[in-house]
Amino acid sequence: MHSEIITDRAFYGQEIHYCGIAAEDSTDFNLHEHFYPASEYINKALSALNGKILVHCVVGKSRSATLVLAYLMIYHHFSLTDAVQCVIQHRAISPNRGFLKQLHDLDVELQDKTNLCELL
Repeated sequence: MHSEIITDRAFYGQEIHYCGIAAEDSTDFNLHEHFYPASEYINKALSALNGKILVHCVVGKSRSATLVLAYLMIYHHFSLTDAVQCVIQHRAISPNRGFLKQLHDLDVELQDKTNLCELL
């Protein structure tokens, strides 16, 4: 039987700012709906905490990596390829195929917005 430890704000106490996302590491799980809120949280935390934040999941290679990649794409205007190249210089990551597809869709969406802005 598999049991998972669930942490929340009460677990970390008052000194740690916490934002939890209940996400399965499944190719069918829609993590895309969390890309913008999680990226906003990461961005605000980095600004308020002198550039220090921990983004983690059970293994640290799929869910958390996907959210960090989305943050780099949304706030730093990295392409998916550039975001992956940046992160793998510091950590081994392995987002599942479903998350990679969602990141690819985000990449296309952001590229379309950039191209539209350049036209205006």
